[in-house]
Amino acid sequence: MLLDAFAPLETAPAVFEIGMVLLLAVGAGWIARRLGLPAVLGYLAAGLIVSPFTPGYVADRNQLQVLADVGVVLLLFEVGIEVNPLRLGREHRSVLWAAPAQVVITTLAAGGGAYLLGVSLAGSALIGLSIAISSSVVVVNITRSRRRTTNPATEAALLSWSVMQDMTGVAFALVLLAGLGLADRPPATAAVFILAFVALVAAAAWVLPRMLGRLHSEHDLFLLLSVGSGLALAGLGARFFGVPLALAAFVAGLAVGESPAAAEARRRILPFRDLFAVLFFVSLGSLIDPSAVPGALPWLAFLLGAVALAKLVPVLLFSRLARIPDVRHWQMAVGLGQIGEFSFVLASIVLGRALIPPTLYSALLAAVVVTIVISTTLVKVGRRPVPAPATAAG
Repeated sequence: MLLDAFAPLETAPAVFEIGMVLLLAVGAGWIARRLGLPAVLGYLAAGLIVSPFTPGYVADRNQLQVLADVGVVLLLFEVGIEVNPLRLGREHRSVLWAAPAQVVITTLAAGGGAYLLGVSLAGSALIGLSIAISSSVVVVNITRSRRRTTNPATEAALLSWSVMQDMTGVAFALVLLAGLGLADRPPATAAVFILAFVALVAAAAWVLPRMLGRLHSEHDLFLLLSVGSGLALAGLGARFFGVPLALAAFVAGLAVGESPAAAEARRRILPFRDLFAVLFFVSLGSLIDPSAVPGALPWLAFLLGAVALAKLVPVLLFSRLARIPDVRHWQMAVGLGQIGEFSFVLASIVLGRALIPPTLYSALLAAVVVTIVISTTLVKVGRRPVPAPATAAG
């Protein structure tokens, strides 16, 4: 009776549905890993199974979306915590210029191609940027999978490159949102609000580490402050400063990332991030309409070609120019050769503003799946597996 008072019967179906979706994701993720693929593909497949575009049970997308939003916020917040420019400068100084150079070249080449095919300038710019950035979740899976074939130098370079891609991509996205009039305010006003949010995060970067340091021995309060600050800063950025939620979450993660408590905060956030990130990928999978894929095939061909020519080739080139010791350059290029979660966020922004056709959006969702399969399969070719513990996210 007491439980009924706090959990009305109306909420029972929602709780049951979330539980069943998670169990379905477990099964699909397990099958994907047995096939040598990342569990992310299983989560996407689970979303497709419960989507309105396939026969059978249809999950309530509204409630999944709320949890998925929390998932992508924690996902990119944790990626922001992972960013440590000082450490990158010590360990992979050449990546500090090589990865941003690749992002610029890929964005210009892929965005230019989209523009020539009739996409608006603003839409082309963000689509180009979405192709330039890889999936942090997939890169982590490649470097820490039980069946990984990368050597330690390549793994470290992959992670550093991916982090710099994210950092460069967020900076470019904020500039494009303000400069191309994609924000809800005039460009000049939007730029001021974005700078104000950055100033707020800078202040948080001074306060939060000190608070976390004081709570280090109080595990429950440390965790609450870590998660709560990420959600609150991201929500503030989106609600009052006009910064998209996912981008604000990444910037908020930077506030913690430079502190001594960063590693501990990341470690404690990971289980929650993994749980909600699964729902994010399930939600993403539920958006895929198989019947729309045939009409989107020309765009899908363009996106795959752009990944191959405008992304893999520059990564391979700049990886060699960077002269990173003991790195397998082909594995670097292939390991970064996918479209991921951050790209979906950017594509959703331009679709919401009607800057790209729906067929291009459908093609991008399909490209996420195809490039993840190709990247995680080819990166293992020709090398013996090196045993390593798998991560929950992968």
